Amino acid sequence: MERELTMEFARVTEAAALASARWVGRGNKEAADDAAVEAMRSVFDTIHMSGTVVIGEGEMDEAPMLYIGERVGTGDAPELDVAVDPLEGTNSVAKGVAGAIAVVAIAQKGGLLHAPDMYMDKIAVGPAARGRIHLDAPVLENLTNVAQALGKSIDDLTVVILDRPRHQKLIQNVRDAGARIRLISDGDVSPAVACGIEGSGVDIMMGVGGAPEGVLAAAALRCLGGEMQGRLWPENEADILRAKALGIVDVNKLLTLDDLVRSDDVFFAATGITEGPLLRSVNFTAQGALTHTVVMRGQTGTVRFIEAQHRFDKKPHYAMKGVLQENTRE
Repeated sequence: MERELTMEFARVTEAAALASARWVGRGNKEAADDAAVEAMRSVFDTIHMSGTVVIGEGEMDEAPMLYIGERVGTGDAPELDVAVDPLEGTNSVAKGVAGAIAVVAIAQKGGLLHAPDMYMDKIAVGPAARGRIHLDAPVLENLTNVAQALGKSIDDLTVVILDRPRHQKLIQNVRDAGARIRLISDGDVSPAVACGIEGSGVDIMMGVGGAPEGVLAAAALRCLGGEMQGRLWPENEADILRAKALGIVDVNKLLTLDDLVRSDDVFFAATGITEGPLLRSVNFTAQGALTHTVVMRGQTGTVRFIEAQHRFDKKPHYAMKGVLQENTRE
C-alpha cells in the first residue's frame, strides 16, 4: 500500500471522532455511534482505493452502512480489507468518561482475520515483552515474564482489564500476584495499543473482550512490534456457526498475531474522542475543534501522533456533517 494513504486514514478517524464528540455525556450512545458511522463512511468515499469492510457495524441487515461486505472508497486500486470501529466505547461517550476512540485498520486483501461479532480472550504486550507471554500460561507466570522483560518488579506493572463479572477470577489472580490493575468500563482497543507505546502507563492488557476489537488492536501491535494472542470465546452454538461461516474452522485455536494480521502491509489509525491512555479527547474551540490522532504503518514501523486544528467554517461538509448540524441547534 502507498504510504500516502496514511493521512487519508487519519482523516477518516478524525471525521468520526469530531462527529461523535458532540454527544459526549449526553446519554445517547446510539446517536453518537450513528454520527460517527455517517462521518466515517462519507470520508471513505473520497479515498482512492477499492476497500471491502471485513470488520464493521454488523451484517448488511443489521447496519445501514459500514456493514460487513460493503464496498468503500472510489473503486480504484488497490484492493484492501477494511476493519472499522467508528466509535469504540459507545458507553464512554454516552457517560462522558475516558477511553472512547474512532479507529480503522487497513490491510491488503486477505490480510486481516475476518473475526465474527463475538467475544475473544486476549492478552497483549508491547515490543519489549514480545515472546514472553502465552494466553494459556498462569497469570503469575505471564506477569513475571513481562516484568523481567520490562526491567520492572511485578508490583510496578499496570494491567488493564475490562470491569466485568466474568473477570473476577482474573482480577483476583492479578492482585494476588501483586500487580496494579486499571479497570476500564469500555473499549479495550486503546489500552491494548497503549501497551506498545512507551510511557503510556499500560504494560499488559488481559481478559475477554470483543473479537473484532482484537483484530483492530492486533493491527496496531503489528505496526509497533508488540504481541497479541487470542482465542474465540463463543457463548452459544450460534457464535460457533457465525465463526465457521467466516472461515474459522477451529474456534478453539490459539490465534497468534500472524493469524490476526497476516502481514506487515497494514495501516492503523485512531483518533481520541474522550481522554484515554493513548490519545487526548476532542476539544471544541471558538472556531472549530482540536483532535489527537495516531497513525501507524506496519512496513516501516513508523508511528505518528497528529495534533490537528479543524476550522468548521472551512471544513468540507462531507467530513463535518454531524458537527455542523449540531452547531445549528446551539
